[in-house]
Amino acid sequence: MSIRPEIIPFLIASVVVGAVLLAALRVSRVSLGKALVASGIVVIILCAYMVCFFRDPVRVAPVDPALIVAGAEGKVMAVVDVVEPTFLKTNAVRISIFLSLIDVHVNRAPIAGRVEFAQYFPGARYFTFEEKSSTFNQHSSILIKGERTSCLVNQIVGPVARRVVYWLKVGQDLKKGEPFGMMKFGSRLDMYFPRGDVEVLVKPGDKVLAGETVVARILPPPGGGPVDLEKKGTP
Repeated sequence: MSIRPEIIPFLIASVVVGAVLLAALRVSRVSLGKALVASGIVVIILCAYMVCFFRDPVRVAPVDPALIVAGAEGKVMAVVDVVEPTFLKTNAVRISIFLSLIDVHVNRAPIAGRVEFAQYFPGARYFTFEEKSSTFNQHSSILIKGERTSCLVNQIVGPVARRVVYWLKVGQDLKKGEPFGMMKFGSRLDMYFPRGDVEVLVKPGDKVLAGETVVARILPPPGGGPVDLEKKGTP
């Protein structure tokens, strides 16, 4: 298991918190020994949590190209039929995953494909367990176009999560299960697929692992030929 390099400023901040606590205790005339112990415990707890939060465990995606994996680790909140008018431009199914503060927060590609779009959008900060957060909250939208279907991934910011980041660029090819971004300190990830392309295999309440748990299967097209993404209106 590796640790994401984004941890560095948070480790520094943890040490600063410990130093401030030490100074405050000394000003309050707490003995040096007790102040060092108290501040040291706080620093250790904070650093241990940061290591846990920024962990990036090995995940092995299934080889079958028809299988779609979870883009985030957490609990499936909703599986709903929607209309996605901006990117997929068709009837779609949305799979929403809620991340707690102890889940792995590294996001992974649900399908293999090319990044067609990636951009951050400002918005509100509703709690991400609320349905309206999918529409109104700050988020990053990433469109991945695969050989047999497309996937829109929204990294959604809540009132606790302060940032969502991605380290990919438009035109980049992604492997299924490849890490592409991170949501810092709890949030929500929505995955959209053209409704006629997939069969969903998870339900609300299911626990999923990013890049490993199968959440849907790409359906074979009528007649067994390749899926024509252009006819589906994908960019």
